[in-house]
Amino acid sequence: MQLEILADAEAAAVRGAQVIAADARSAVAARGRFVMALSGGRTPWAMLRYLADADLPWGGVDVLQVDERIAPAGDPQRNLTHLRANLLEYAPLRPDQVHAMPVEAPDLEAAAAHYAATLTDLAGSPPVIDLVHLGLGADGHAASLVPGDPVLEVSDALVALAGPYQGLRRMTLTYPAINGARRVLWLATGAEKAFMLERLRDGDRSIPAGRVAQVRALVLADREAAWKLAAPH
Repeated sequence: MQLEILADAEAAAVRGAQVIAADARSAVAARGRFVMALSGGRTPWAMLRYLADADLPWGGVDVLQVDERIAPAGDPQRNLTHLRANLLEYAPLRPDQVHAMPVEAPDLEAAAAHYAATLTDLAGSPPVIDLVHLGLGADGHAASLVPGDPVLEVSDALVALAGPYQGLRRMTLTYPAINGARRVLWLATGAEKAFMLERLRDGDRSIPAGRVAQVRALVLADREAAWKLAAPH
């Protein structure tokens, strides 16, 4: 795991956009396509706004979701709502380049399987997503892989349904989908993340975030989140 400590949340957002843009340019040059999966969160929304202004080969970019709340279209709790507001309204992406999780479908199990098929169409079988962006929850969750949820043990599906968390069920990529990525980009900001960031750094598998593969992971943290990391490694 690589760790970079930035001055504040805005600096982390800027750096995150730079990392994604550089990976996109390299992937499109090498393979003709860049597939990224994005999570939600306040600092990531700022990151996406910076990314939208970046000079990259947008025609070769495909956008997936890491997870999504099961709620109506346009709901302010939906990650897609903020993805649209901060990236899709500004970046020159065609509608067919954006692959939203189908959480409004009447049959959610079938919808999860359909999204897994979309993932393999874009990134191969087994899929290798170019970049998966994750946030770190103050309870140690990542994506919608939350403590105690049976979805943590799913090993035979790329996309699954998680139980209620903060009042809503979720659809989420599973560890097999996330851990196959070429890069996992963590964004951790705020003092409330400090204890879990230390555990993530130490590879603590008792928290959901600690079960994400570290070999190709880059963590961008602000000083508030990193205050416990006296000896990053």
